[in-house]
Amino acid sequence: MKRAWVINMARYNAWQNRSIYAAADKLTDTDRRTDKGAFFGSLHNTLAHILWADRVWMYRFNQTPPNSPIGGQGLGPDYANWDRLKTERVAFDKTIREWASTVSEDWLGHDFTWSNVARTHTASRPAWQLVTHFFNHQTHHRGQAHALLTAAGAKPEDTDFYLMDMI
Repeated sequence: MKRAWVINMARYNAWQNRSIYAAADKLTDTDRRTDKGAFFGSLHNTLAHILWADRVWMYRFNQTPPNSPIGGQGLGPDYANWDRLKTERVAFDKTIREWASTVSEDWLGHDFTWSNVARTHTASRPAWQLVTHFFNHQTHHRGQAHALLTAAGAKPEDTDFYLMDMI
């Protein structure tokens, strides 16, 4: 895996989050919080979970302090306020981009050992696999958010990676 891929995925993450949050901002708070049957129920909870998981992985990768690391998977009080969630998403996307700019190909090529959030289990995998999982997890749940937004009549931007520099 090349460092440039990590940097581009961090850029893509920030771009897509801006799009999703801008579309979600057009909905009422009730619409964002209504359980629509997604894995985390509502749009708000789905977006909160993405930020929570990003913070957990950044803590593992870079010792960036997570917010509410144990329990709730983003469903706790630290993620309940919409305006705070939006602000923290933008700030954390900057953190991810800064981290991506420091990642070395040497680091990506080595095994990385981490603990689950409850610190009851450790595992090791190549760092590049975990970084791929990190970005894939975001994309997976943002796809759910995109579907929820579309069903609610909101229109996020296109999600095609190759359009990132064209829109």
